[in-house]
Parts: sequence; structure tokens; C-alpha cells
Amino acid sequence: MEYYSIKDLVNLAVKNNTTISEIVIQTEIDESEQTQKEINQKMYDNIDVMKEAVNRGKKGNIKSESGLIGGQSSTLSRQANIFSGNIYHKAVINALAVAEVNACMGKIVACPTAGSCGIIPGVLLAVQKELGKNDEELCKALFTASGLGRVIANKATLAGAAGGCQAECGSAAAMAAGGVVELINGNPEIVSHAFALALKNLLGLVCDPVAGLVEIPCVKRNGFAAAHALTAVDMALAGIKSAIPADEVIEAMEQIGRLLPDSLKETARGGLAITETGKKIRKDCLK
Repeated sequence: MEYYSIKDLVNLAVKNNTTISEIVIQTEIDESEQTQKEINQKMYDNIDVMKEAVNRGKKGNIKSESGLIGGQSSTLSRQANIFSGNIYHKAVINALAVAEVNACMGKIVACPTAGSCGIIPGVLLAVQKELGKNDEELCKALFTASGLGRVIANKATLAGAAGGCQAECGSAAAMAAGGVVELINGNPEIVSHAFALALKNLLGLVCDPVAGLVEIPCVKRNGFAAAHALTAVDMALAGIKSAIPADEVIEAMEQIGRLLPDSLKETARGGLAITETGKKIRKDCLK
């Protein structure tokens, strides 16, 4: 079984009267020559790392070597949830926590990259806990997310150095949105629309790390992208469809990535990195 596009994933799932996760799992079985039990175990191992990273980050007792990052997730968790729903609030906290652990050289799952590592676990673990889903259901949702990410990797890029942060946080938000839809038993078509809605509204997002570190604006951007993913899910579940099909959104992202100047693709030579404060932070970090 093979797939090369989001359309392939949806069509195969519909044709076989199954889910996108089952298509992704079967493809992995065919390609890796491993059993489903072995493949699932690897994903369960990833889940363990994700949960550990969330818990470690939320304790608020870690600090990056630069001193710029650490404690944001615990600070937000102490703030009353005023303007966002409960799942949104928890997803943002989780996403910040994991991204902080990454900035502090802790163990994370790069899903799809280290710079965007908080978004998928932040969102999916929040939804899992809030809705009482088990790890088996979460495992399937993560396979859906991984299948969507594989299509992006093959058709475009997941690297900030090649496509800007749209390729990292944008892709992660889209993958998370698709994964959530499967986690709550949405059909494959809704998965594709949630994915497309999330990705197309982060098109053009630049990668401008201050001082060349995966800290500012990366960590907070994970939190914002987590909320963005859930917004896409809400829209898709309500019946709102992306006017541009998912695969064409990916193609647009690839084109935009090529058009972005190198100064806005992980080089720290543009954007926030060269603001007066950004340059001062860099100078302080080099002392």
C-alpha cells in the first residue's frame, strides 16, 4: 500500500472503509517488514517521551543555557483561564512546556522538527486528557499525523532552513489538527480539511531565531500554533472546508519557501533576529 498525497490517504481510507491511521500503519508494515505490534510499540515509546517532556517542562525548574527560556509554561498554568477554552489553555501550556524542554537540551520527540516539537504533543495530549481517550487511540492519532507529515516532507519540506517556520510550526499545526480529528473519530475528509485550514493560514511564517537559538520566538510560537491547530479542528468539524485542497496548500508552501530570502530561513539575519533588542541579546549571549 502506497500514498503520495493527502488525497491518496483520504481515497485509500474511504476505499477500504477505514481510517487514515490504518493506511499509514499498513504502509509502514509493508515498507519496514516489521509487525504492527513492533511499529505500535515505537509510537508508544514516543508517547512516553512526549508525556515526560510535558511534565518536566510544566514544573518550571529548568532554564536554557542562554537564560532566555524557562518557566513560561508554569507561569501560564498559574494564570486563570480567562479568554480561551479549557482544552486550548492546556494545549498551549503543554506546547510551551515541551518546547522549553527542547531549548534546555532535554529529551523530546522531533515531531516533525525540534523547533516545532511542542505543538503535536501539546495539542493531542490535552485533547486526550480532556476527552478521556486512551493511549491506543492516541497512538492511532499520531500515526495519522505522521502520515500527513510524510506527505509534506515528500512534496515540500519540513525544515526551517529550507522553507521558513511555515515548514516547521505550520506543518506541525496541520499535522496536529489532522491527528485530533482522527482522535475524536472524525472522517478522513474532515482530517484533510483541518490539515489544510491549519497549514494555509500559517503560510509565509518566517524562521528568524534571535541569536541563532531555537528559543525566541520559537518556544512561544509553539504555543500559538497549538491554539491555531485547535481552531482549524473546530472549523473543520463545523463543516467549514478549505477552498484550496490540502495538497495544493502544500505545493503553495513549497513555492513560498523558495521565494523567501535566506535571511528569513533560520540564518538569524532577518526579522526579529536583527531588531535592536535581538542584536543586543545575541551580543549578550556571545559574552
